[in-house]
Amino acid sequence: MKALRDAWADTLVSLAKEDQRIVVLDGDLANSTKADKFAAAHPDRFLEMGIAEQNMVGVAVGMATLGFVPWLSSFTVFFTHRAVDPIRMLVAQTNANVKIGAAYSGLMTGFTGKTHQDVEDLAIMRVMPGMTVLAPADQYECAAMIKWANEYHGPVYLRLTRDGASDVFGADYQFSVGEIRWLRQGKHALLISTGPQSVRCLEAANELAKQQIDVGVLHIPSIKPLNEAALLDACLAYDLIFTVEEHSVFGGLGGLVAELLSANSPRRVIRYGLEDKWGESAPNDFLLDKYGLSALQVSQRIAADFKKE
Repeated sequence: MKALRDAWADTLVSLAKEDQRIVVLDGDLANSTKADKFAAAHPDRFLEMGIAEQNMVGVAVGMATLGFVPWLSSFTVFFTHRAVDPIRMLVAQTNANVKIGAAYSGLMTGFTGKTHQDVEDLAIMRVMPGMTVLAPADQYECAAMIKWANEYHGPVYLRLTRDGASDVFGADYQFSVGEIRWLRQGKHALLISTGPQSVRCLEAANELAKQQIDVGVLHIPSIKPLNEAALLDACLAYDLIFTVEEHSVFGGLGGLVAELLSANSPRRVIRYGLEDKWGESAPNDFLLDKYGLSALQVSQRIAADFKKE
């Protein structure tokens, strides 16, 4: 297992050895985001921009017009709230070739608390026209996404949690933008998730199997674009669908699934995530348990809801 921020930095360090276009711009958080690894390996292509995220975005757009591939490094909350205006105006609306490495997404942000826990980012970023939104489950998917994004021309938002989860893929993993990934087949209900939360959902499904509840687990690595036909086809095989995300239940993955089904063939969708509330400063395990996102909590919640149906 490797933290996604480490996978992000290590992959860029390796890619930059061959691709001279790659530059990294950091918002005074290189030690936390692990961009300091890139700074050490490629000091001539690392720009420390300070606590000036809006300006950092503008500089990146300028560099992109000159043929560079700028990768931005900061905490998620500073991109999707403090710098959302230049991202919208300068990056998304001009289709600038800028890549956003959004670290510390979700609840687990190392005791920084609700000011730094961004549980609204998927809702904000996925509504921007032209913005690609990706959420890797493990280090291998993260590396594959970065390699894809580096060759793709256009804005990309990469949702990176501070820590990682157990690996579900291998070093030979091939990322295909828009496609869905089955982690487990099941016949009683479907569990849909994204990012490292998908790994916890797989663990939950394996626990549910011991209770004779057979749950399929579907991982959505590409929030946008998305192969809606494939997702719809998967959903139509079930009468009961659960979505689980380290994000608000409003506007994120749960909203995406509900929107798709309501427009095509309605199904019962139960959404797990943060219910119109902020996070707090606490250890990871405490937070996951309190907000119902640990493997144990997910399995218990599904078992209880399944019995009600």
